[in-house]
Amino acid sequence: MKNITRSIYIAFSLLAAASAHAQVTVKDAWVRATVPQQRATGAFMQLNAAKDSKLVSASSSLTAVVEVHEMTMQDHIMRMRQIPAIELPAGKTVELKPGGYHVMLMDLKQQVKEGEIVPLTLVFESKDGKRESVQVKAQVRALNTAAKPEVSMEHKH
Repeated sequence: MKNITRSIYIAFSLLAAASAHAQVTVKDAWVRATVPQQRATGAFMQLNAAKDSKLVSASSSLTAVVEVHEMTMQDHIMRMRQIPAIELPAGKTVELKPGGYHVMLMDLKQQVKEGEIVPLTLVFESKDGKRESVQVKAQVRALNTAAKPEVSMEHKH
């Protein structure tokens, strides 16, 4: 009985240590649904880092092409481009949302349907260069979720 109690204590200690190690929390992760033949969509979420960090990459079993992107308005034209990282100041929530920072899932081979779950792996880097991977399950939401007004859009790589 003493060994079982000790094993349970060790297991909970390791779990607590793993939770304490997580420097970035991810909330409300979701992916926008697609229509048939659509080859790309965005993933959105709220990120909060305990220490200054940055989101440096992402991946998904859904597609081999996943990039960190930013949308900005320049000369009345919405422009989207890949960026090397999204800065996460300590203690401040950074929102990845339509029309701003987001994770782009490209070269999709199949339609992404409302209600499905998309697995994502987000890679964060702290100021000292240490990397941490966080597994996220993002729910697919309706195609028109948080849609922006129609604007001209230019996509750069």
